[in-house]
Amino acid sequence: MNKKIISFMLLFTVVISSTNIFSQTEINKKLYAEKVKSAFLDSWNAYKKYAWGHDALKPLSKTYHNWHEVSLLMTPVDAFDTMILMGLTSEAEEAKELIFNNLSFDHDLEVQNFEITIRLLGGLISAYMWDGDERFRSLVIDLADRLLPVFDSPTGMPYTFVNLKTGKTRGEINNPAEIGTLILEFGAVSKLTGDPKYYEKVRKGMLELAKRSSSKGLVGTTINVETGEWINTDSHISGMIDSYYEYLLKAAILFDDVEMMNAFNKSIEGINKYLADEVDGRLWYSHVNMETGERLRTQFGALDAFFPAVLALSGDVERAAALQESCIWMWNLHGIEPEQYDYAADKVLSEAYYLRPENIESAYYLYQITNDEKYLQMGAVYYESLIKYCKADEGFAHLESVITKKQSDNMESFFLAETLKYLYLIFATEGTLDFNSVIFNTEAHPFKKSMMK
Repeated sequence: MNKKIISFMLLFTVVISSTNIFSQTEINKKLYAEKVKSAFLDSWNAYKKYAWGHDALKPLSKTYHNWHEVSLLMTPVDAFDTMILMGLTSEAEEAKELIFNNLSFDHDLEVQNFEITIRLLGGLISAYMWDGDERFRSLVIDLADRLLPVFDSPTGMPYTFVNLKTGKTRGEINNPAEIGTLILEFGAVSKLTGDPKYYEKVRKGMLELAKRSSSKGLVGTTINVETGEWINTDSHISGMIDSYYEYLLKAAILFDDVEMMNAFNKSIEGINKYLADEVDGRLWYSHVNMETGERLRTQFGALDAFFPAVLALSGDVERAAALQESCIWMWNLHGIEPEQYDYAADKVLSEAYYLRPENIESAYYLYQITNDEKYLQMGAVYYESLIKYCKADEGFAHLESVITKKQSDNMESFFLAETLKYLYLIFATEGTLDFNSVIFNTEAHPFKKSMMK
């Protein structure tokens, strides 16, 4: 029998059989939405109490953490549109006041372009789209202009770091995720300003990366942005590559960019041919050599769990559903997902859980696209796990180990921006947000398609 037919039959069997994994008890969506909102408020109030005006809360020591010597208000900016979507008007207003009174980018700070782009630039763009205050737009333009020097490399692929005041750059060894996860944000700046330079610079760098993919459509883990030479040829869908694939597809959709779609189609063909791996009736994605396709490691993890969402958004719902079953299975192994897991050896490789959103994100996408109740059941599993294992006295904490459940003293801004947002949106009643009218950046900031015309 044709291998493609066998593969499809296996995927179909996994999807059908998975319907019996969860309880058939009907989920009270309104109740769970309120529970998630309460978890958000608990986290935000803990931030206000112990970390106000700083980047992030340290929930166990009840102190704060700043990324640099000056706070860039990571948590308020990242969490703002979650408050809007949850209808938390007073909290949004206090965050907005803090941002406008205290946030400045005019500092002699070297920042990581990728993180600042997805969290702050993306957060401010979304804040402007959903709130409308022109001061958000001013902050967007100011920050985008300060980040632009990263693209002044010989290839056009961005450097890793830039000084917000001087424009000095460094970090010629970069990775596909940090090179390719900028186009939604800078493209949005071009749309909001009418100036094409932002989109053009990012697009050039992204296409330079895409043309350096192997004959199999795969990219490696690190590349020199000055010479264009690959440093590490390990290919996978995990951290350092992951959101590059996400942004190829989303840029194609949001900006009607044919070259981005062509690059995505070439990549997804290679990913499904060489990375896809079936073990014990479950679909996974492995690590391979980008040039030869040789399998290097049977490793999958929390960051890889974003991929069902990408598959579903691309229209490959059957494969997305099959992979999501592996993701929830990995989550349930120890009651909450590990950072890295060897699916062939059935061994946890990295025990930490960093309050990551990707598993939840994929369930949200699949529920929106299929309306299958089992994704509500998954949402309930995620919520109960977070409450049982990650809830601190005030706020939520990372886990040092999903096996021992020992907590560690961190609650990053993405927990409010992504994890709780996607969890809330799984249960939120109709009218909160039209899934088909937005594209989420990789930090879960929803960009309105209507403003990208």
